[in-house]
Amino acid sequence: MVLLDTGPLVALQDERETHHRWAVEAFQSASGPVVTCEAVLTETGFLLRRWRNAFDRVLGHVEGGRIRVESLTDDASSVRSLMSRYHSVPMAYAAACLVRLSEKFPLAPILTLDEDFEVYRRLGRQVIPLLAPFRQR
Repeated sequence: MVLLDTGPLVALQDERETHHRWAVEAFQSASGPVVTCEAVLTETGFLLRRWRNAFDRVLGHVEGGRIRVESLTDDASSVRSLMSRYHSVPMAYAAACLVRLSEKFPLAPILTLDEDFEVYRRLGRQVIPLLAPFRQR
């Protein structure tokens, strides 16, 4: 399983994006389910709003089962606590949701372009496994 952040999802759709090739390869090489949350989809939709059919392709991955969307409706308290803890970073709602998903699926790395995930910790002090281009330098 891999947890999917907004950056790679946008880069997957935008060939001009610096990390497009990396995102395509990472997405294609994911052996298990690719999981995200509604907050990531919302951010992605906003960022892709000017590209015709780009978000439609994202939803096609959801509809086709390649991307699974996990609900965090029952985790609002945990997400809120994470955002409060990292208010100085600051932590976006989608990032807090991904950290929460990482707590629920501890073996799953987060596929991200966001270096803030090197600062975030799950369950207090645990380092979050990441798949990121900045980790390949």
